[in-house]
Amino acid sequence: MATIHTKLMTGVKTISFVTPYKPIMCGIADYTYFVTQECPDGAWDVLSFNLDHYGVPLSFYRSLDIHVRYCIPSRTDFCASSILKYMRPGGDQVLWFQHEFGIWPDSARFVGMLRDLNYPKVVTLHTLHFQSDETVYGLRQNEYAFLRMLLPHTDAVTVFSKGVYEAVTAAFPEHTDKVHVLRHGTHLYPEISSLSKAEAKVRLHDYMLSELGLDVAIRERLRQERVLLDPDVSVIGGTGFVTASKGTGFINIACDKLQRMLPGKKIAALYVGHLREPDNATDREWADGAKAIFNVPGQFFFETYLPREILPVLLRALDVYFYWPSDCTQSGIVAHALGAGATIACRDLEGVGETVKMAGGLAHKDLEGLLLDIRELLLDPSLSEQMSERALGYAENFSWRNQALRHFELAERIQRPKVQLLVPSSSVATDTSVREEPSLAF
Repeated sequence: MATIHTKLMTGVKTISFVTPYKPIMCGIADYTYFVTQECPDGAWDVLSFNLDHYGVPLSFYRSLDIHVRYCIPSRTDFCASSILKYMRPGGDQVLWFQHEFGIWPDSARFVGMLRDLNYPKVVTLHTLHFQSDETVYGLRQNEYAFLRMLLPHTDAVTVFSKGVYEAVTAAFPEHTDKVHVLRHGTHLYPEISSLSKAEAKVRLHDYMLSELGLDVAIRERLRQERVLLDPDVSVIGGTGFVTASKGTGFINIACDKLQRMLPGKKIAALYVGHLREPDNATDREWADGAKAIFNVPGQFFFETYLPREILPVLLRALDVYFYWPSDCTQSGIVAHALGAGATIACRDLEGVGETVKMAGGLAHKDLEGLLLDIRELLLDPSLSEQMSERALGYAENFSWRNQALRHFELAERIQRPKVQLLVPSSSVATDTSVREEPSLAF
């Protein structure tokens, strides 16, 4: 991290992230946690929400970080004063907001808060679309209206994909200089990615039988069917929060269709996930239905929490990590899958599709087209290894460490707009057709 420290000596001193944060259980809290863990100590802090009033369950991880102040009253009660009184004295700070409409439901109030904060400000926009038919730009109507209010009152916004960049700059060309692509960070699991799929399957099988606390009947079925131990079985699956929008049911459909396409092969389906909000009746009903659908030979649905240390093992073990959501912009699980060297096949939808294609995975707008590609993958294992290598290359380029550095580079840019930027390192991939942030050599 010496390079970042050197950079900070003449640039921005602190980024104050304004965002949900652990132990709040949500993807954006996780996202900010992974970024901040790669920032130098003393160069960041977090202003987060009062844990008693945020309104979603808290994770098992409950230790509170000394860098974090849980000072924003709630998602419906926030203003500049609740932030200003917790700012560090001195200056050289950039306020960096993580935005999603469920976190900040009152857009006018959010923009008013930014207007009243006399600090350099960046907003990372997590949930913008670029394939919507609601506007000619690909944005949704509420997104367009929000950006029209927001852009005059912030110094910069960051987006995760070229598609969103093009949608925003087409809609608001007068603010093009404020829009930057800062891609979602990726994890690195060198010990896991070096395993063969067979080795990862054995490790996953042993863990699921001994540590996961599964129901006795389903544990015995897993033991007897040996889908993770039989070298002739190809396993299609996924993991994550259990909701209908994640498209978990399509894993079962894909498994059945591929089995008919390849009658000489054995194909199994596996999903491991848990309800983020156990009291949500809709998700509870959907999870119970999924259990029934998957309750046939060769198909398994485990409703359980998968610890972080075993998550990349599962992603590496799957012959195909399959993702067919009905709505998405980005995916935290895909960020894990890339670093595990997973073989990813997904719906070509919004930023997820763009990311997977950049990383050498399979992405199709049409399910049948994706299944034809998966069929070829299962017939030729060398294709899977090539995809794994490309995924790992992408993960290296856009690791959380690299992305943390890009945060500080952009923070310095908006603090010192006339500073000459350093030349991008050839070791870090950039997309020159859009405003990707340059990165220093490590």
